[in-house]
Amino acid sequence: MSQENKVTVIIPNYNGREYLQGCLESLEAERQVPGTPGFRVLVVDDGSEDPGIREDLERLRGRVEAVFLGENAGFVHAVNEGIRRARTPYVILLNNDTKVLPGFVKALYEAVSRDPGLFSVSARMLMWDRPELLDGAGDRYCVLGWAYARGKGKPASRFGKPARVFSACGGAAVYRRSVFEEIGLFDEAHFAYLEDLDIGYRARIYGYQNAYEPAAAVLHFGSASSGSRYNVFKTRLSSANSTYLIGKNMPLLQLLWNLPFLAAGFLIKALFFAAKGMGGIYLKGCARGIARCLTPEGRAHRVPFRKEHLKNYFKIQLLLYADTFRWILKL
Repeated sequence: MSQENKVTVIIPNYNGREYLQGCLESLEAERQVPGTPGFRVLVVDDGSEDPGIREDLERLRGRVEAVFLGENAGFVHAVNEGIRRARTPYVILLNNDTKVLPGFVKALYEAVSRDPGLFSVSARMLMWDRPELLDGAGDRYCVLGWAYARGKGKPASRFGKPARVFSACGGAAVYRRSVFEEIGLFDEAHFAYLEDLDIGYRARIYGYQNAYEPAAAVLHFGSASSGSRYNVFKTRLSSANSTYLIGKNMPLLQLLWNLPFLAAGFLIKALFFAAKGMGGIYLKGCARGIARCLTPEGRAHRVPFRKEHLKNYFKIQLLLYADTFRWILKL
């Protein structure tokens, strides 16, 4: 294994002590996998309330670096702090509620480094309690304004080949650090949820691609920090972010073209959350996302339209259609 670090593994952590130890142990075992590039591990603690986390990380000094933020400023802020402190050509973002399987770092590094057109590569995420099933194989995004995990709940064996995806899932993915200097870091207005879709979308506008690499695999507990899959916290944030990312990434003409599909998609989601007793929370979140687009901060984060990106917008539009058909056909 090369002694020169090529990768920084960034683990954002908030009150995740029960998962973090297992995650770090699985990464330590990666150093023994032949061909693994040199890598450093950086835990960014986002104001955890459990003082034991600091003690645990202090005991690992020398093998694990740690940054302790003074308050919980959000998952996205913690990620950006890690990227700013990385000194390697590539960064791997890894959720604290994961355990990597042997060859994870090597497979992601090889996948992204051999193709200069790639911005990110997503790992194969397996369900913690049923590892024969996928938790996700990269993210897709359809013309209805819905993001969804590719292959979620399906047999992992059906997703054994590398593929292009709309965006990488930031729970276990590698990113080319130089591209951040061109397109900017993750948008901290997201706080949490859909920030990985947003930056993958932005990279596509600039002409980069995102991929999925099945040889890199993790076990993922899922919703370890926020609770259940559908809860008030997640619904409030994800609904706001879903309208915000459309407003900041779609040029006006593309937005108008897609408006009938988007209206239908958000109506269906509103009815879905209403059936769960959270319809009002969902609609208020969507309204907050729209309002955020109109603020000075929101306008500053809008991706500027450039003529040289026009062909990329057409490619994105075709992918929005394709991912809609894939969702309908359950592919």
